Amino acid sequence: MEKNKLIIAKIILILFSIVFFFSLYQIIVWCLDNSATNRMIDELQDIASIRDVTVSTTTEVLDRTRYYDEALLSVDFTNLLEKNGDVIGWIQIPGTNINYPFVQYSNNSYYLTHSFDKSYNLAGWLFLDYRNEIDPIDMNTIIYAHGRVDGTMFGSLKNVLEKEWLDKEKYIIKISTLTYNYMFEIFSAYHIPTTNDYLTTNFSSKSEYEEFLKKIKNRSMIRLNTKVTTENKIITLSTCYNNYEKMVVHGKLIKQEKRY
Repeated sequence: MEKNKLIIAKIILILFSIVFFFSLYQIIVWCLDNSATNRMIDELQDIASIRDVTVSTTTEVLDRTRYYDEALLSVDFTNLLEKNGDVIGWIQIPGTNINYPFVQYSNNSYYLTHSFDKSYNLAGWLFLDYRNEIDPIDMNTIIYAHGRVDGTMFGSLKNVLEKEWLDKEKYIIKISTLTYNYMFEIFSAYHIPTTNDYLTTNFSSKSEYEEFLKKIKNRSMIRLNTKVTTENKIITLSTCYNNYEKMVVHGKLIKQEKRY
């Protein structure tokens, strides 16, 4: 009997050790990935030339809202393209940490495990859905990224659900691409059990698009009173809220300007 107890105790100790060292390994990998990601963010923000562009006669106003006079974002991609030819745009959201370039690959899995410089990194990077066109944009343009707990990538996207953000921030998403500068007004934000029903990029009819817009607007957990119709193109930002849910933000295109 004592011998059996000793064997069981040894087995438990071995299992505990395996769990402990595996958890320690994961923590170390997370810290290393996090450190590398922060260095990459700092480097890219240093080498990118970012400026605001005021509304002019060349600006196409698609929806005259309260943000009519808000400056567009314009980015010089020369240095970024030298570092990664997959880069196709830059995204910025007031009141969040989101101020990064984004890329596009031939699938939606590569940049889940690779950083901007294509090094293996579980923090991944921001990427456009491989089905999307960006210049000009589709009816529903989708950008993905991991929701990192340290707030990097789309980790701070959930800020838009907070009262503090709603009270003081502008409900906009600024995007600069190689040939256009865009501005979107947020009209819906929510977290939802994991689904892909908001990830349709194009629609076969106006009625199908209308039903889609109604569905995603009704899901919003914040009241923005922003009207969206089938005449509007939209952007969708998607990330993890937790292990079982997605955090989603939608915005409608309100103005654009072709870069010359």
